Order: sequence, then structure tokens, then C-alpha cells
Amino acid sequence: MLARVATFAIDGLEPRRVWAEVDIRPGLPAFTVVGLGDAAVREARERVRAALLNSGFDFPARRITANLAPGHLRKAGPGFDLALAAAVLAASGQVSSAALERWAVFGELSLGGDVRGCRGTLAVAEGTRRARLWGLMLPREGAAEASLVDGIVVAAVAGLRAMADILGGGRIPPVPGPAASVHATPDEPDLGDVRGHAGPVRALEIAAAGGHNLLLAGPPGTGKTMLARRLPSVLPPLARDEALEVTRIHSVAGLHDAGGLVARRPFRAPHHTISASGLVGGGAVPRPGEASLAHHGVLFLDELSEFTRSSLEALRQPLEDGRAAIVRGQLACVFPTRFLLVAATNPCPCGYAGTPRCVCSESEIARHPRRLSGPLLDRLDLLVAVERVGPEALSAAPATTSADARERVVAARERQTRRLAGCAAACNGHLGAGETRAHVRLTGSARRVLLEAYDRTTLSTRGHHRVLRVARTIADLAASERVAREHVLEALGLRQEDDRPEAAA
Repeated sequence: MLARVATFAIDGLEPRRVWAEVDIRPGLPAFTVVGLGDAAVREARERVRAALLNSGFDFPARRITANLAPGHLRKAGPGFDLALAAAVLAASGQVSSAALERWAVFGELSLGGDVRGCRGTLAVAEGTRRARLWGLMLPREGAAEASLVDGIVVAAVAGLRAMADILGGGRIPPVPGPAASVHATPDEPDLGDVRGHAGPVRALEIAAAGGHNLLLAGPPGTGKTMLARRLPSVLPPLARDEALEVTRIHSVAGLHDAGGLVARRPFRAPHHTISASGLVGGGAVPRPGEASLAHHGVLFLDELSEFTRSSLEALRQPLEDGRAAIVRGQLACVFPTRFLLVAATNPCPCGYAGTPRCVCSESEIARHPRRLSGPLLDRLDLLVAVERVGPEALSAAPATTSADARERVVAARERQTRRLAGCAAACNGHLGAGETRAHVRLTGSARRVLLEAYDRTTLSTRGHHRVLRVARTIADLAASERVAREHVLEALGLRQEDDRPEAAA
């Protein structure tokens, strides 16, 4: 007999429908699984056999051939176990094949017949809806995540017996709702902890308001990491569509186990020894990297100059395009990478250049900045010096709190949303060159200052457009319809020293 069951493979971040086909016919007892599966898929034979027998079902002592179609699509992971077991049961007449036609099935099997969760549940649920299937059977621990997708019935099964009961017309157990989520916790780092650093705190607010990339440079211990870790606290809350994207990425990566939507913007801080594929994604079976795990959130690169050059150069396309295209052999995957980059670096290897504490030679000091390429630095909007604060600042009141800064950031983002309605960009930092010209309106004096800066400094064409976007964000924070001279001057002042015109003095 022949039976087939719908399930899904995760191709990058996209669900691809797979048919688990099982053919049972007379012959020497054998169980073969074909269809370009990895080791976990091939090992499913032993898990399925033991799970069926230990659940009280018969395992046919005949020749069983299982095919995961289409054959050209690579299948990885144990998520096909439940579909293979269901197809064996249907082909041997132990459950109804007709009842299986409207279901997708996804999950790993234990030897005792229990069903275990797998990564990528949300993507599988979205694939079930796109395939116009009636429902999805999956483990109980993934049911709340799958229920985030409207338009499908989610059946949470504890084991093979529970699946067979549902296929036999039994009651579908209710799915518990996802746990309530919050946007902040009492122990979340707050800008109210920062003393001094009025300039860097202002830069953080501008970066959050417009989605601009930021580099913090200064000696060790001056607060660069402390400032960076407080950036998520001033970002606006995730919209539902953004939260669904973030949840899907983290689910595919195996990092989401809460059951509900990811409510907080991600903050990723990889170690400087990370590889290029770990940073932007890749592997034999392409997986999202840190850049994608930080999608709609913050990617913090501490000790930027210590990262390998290949890793940093791999970030150039994701920074510019908001996506990373990964090609491995015949596989091509696109991962979203619309993150806010915050980086921190020291002025020299020891970190104390220009002070008596510095132990670096002149050649080491000269060589250290060259570890960061010009094209990468040119893609950063704000370059801010973080210096040691004076003793009086340690006992002074904070410049602002996260709650106050977030209120201003949300108001600025709302102005951008209204202005950019119908545009692909969500905020000023995502504007392309043509969109920048269309949406950034300068006063006459502001235009003259910017042209003078472009003429007298090393400001590149890309840098010119980035200054325009930052100036537009500063104007949004000031609730100004047009970009004025003072907004352009502040934006120029937040780039490297060589890009500051004499008029800014």
C-alpha cells in the first residue's frame, strides 16, 4: 500500500512543503528512507520503528520504502519523524489515510513514542497556512508558537497514540495561549545609570530614533559597553509583524522556547573570534548568523578592531541592503539583517593612546586604525568619542532616563512613519539615495553648510547621504518639518573629525 503525509523542511528561513511517502509491499523486511536527507533523517528509521512498537502499533514485517519528496531539496533534522511514522501507519491501514490528507505533521519521536519539539515551528505553521492545509499536528511544547499563525487548526499531541486518536475522530485538545509578554523588565539596563557622557547619550538617542549605525571610540573603562547595552531600552517596542519575523528567525535557530512572540528587540553581542559565516550566516546547511539574529534589534561588536577582517568585510552587504545572500553549492538563501549596528573600539592596542599610560610603539598606534577598512567605517552614521568623565560628573544627575528618551524616540519614529508612508523604508536610516532626496527637505542655509562640508572635507558621496539622513532624524527629534542649519551641523559633528566643516567651530 502507498500513503503520503505533508510535512515541511526549513530552507534557510522559508518553509518548503515535503511529502513523506511510504510504500509497503511483500519482500524481505527492510526500512529504507530516501530523499536527500542528512544523518538525522536516516536515523529516523530506528526511532520510528521503536516508537511504533512501544506505542502498541504493529510495525509491518515487509519491505518499507519511505521517500521525502521533492528529492532535490535537502532535508535536515529529526522533524520528519512524526510524518514518517504517520505515513507508515496509514500505509499499513492502522490510521485513516483520508483523515491525514488535511493535516501537516511535524515533530521528533522518542523511542517510547513521545513527540518532541523541533526548531522552526513558527515557519512550519506559516507553511501550513500557505499550503492551505486545514491543520498542523505537532508536539505540545511548540503548540503555543504555532498558534500565533491565524487560519489553521493546531493539534498538540503528546505521542503517537494521541495522534491516532485525533485521526480517528477524537477531540482535538485546546492549545494553551502564548505566555503574556512585556517590553521591559525591572532589571533592564537604563540610561539613568549613566553619569556624564551627554554627547554619547545624545548619539544613542539619535541612533535609536533613526535606525543609524554607531561607533563608540575611547579608552578602556570609559563606558562604551555600558552605553551600548542600554540602547535597546530606548528603542520603540516591536510591532506585531516585526515580532513575528524575529520569532521565526529565533525559532529556526533553536533559540526560542518561550512559546509566544518575542516581545523585546534582540541584542546580540558576539565574541570577536566569530567567523564570517557565524556573523552573517552560512554553514553546510545555511543557518542564520548573528546579523540575522539581531534583525529589528541591536548588533553590538565590542573590540571592533579585534574582529577578523574577513568577518567585518562580510558585514558590508548586510549593512547596506538589510539582507545577507548566502550561496552554498546549489543552495541559495536570503536572511534578513535589518539591525542597528553599535561598535566599540580602542584608539590603540593598549587603549591609552595619547596618555602616559600608553605602552604602544608609534608603528602599533599607526597600524591599529588600519585594521578597520574605510568602506566599513563609511557605512557608519555616527562616530562618537567616549572620554573619561570628570569627578564632578560622577555625582551629578543623569542626562536622561531610558523612559524619557524612549518617549522622544517613539515620537520621532511616528513622524517618520507618517512621512514615509508607502515607502519601503521604515525609518530614516533605511532610506536609499533616491528616497533621501525625495524625503529630506533642507533650508537654504542647511544646504550651503552641507555643500561646504562636502567641498572642504573628505566626506564621500555615501557619507553625504548619511549626513542627510542623520540630520533628518535630528529634525524629527526637534519636531521640525524641514532640516535646518543646526541639524546639519550636529550631524556633521557626529562624524569623524575630518568631515567637520569650519562653520561647525
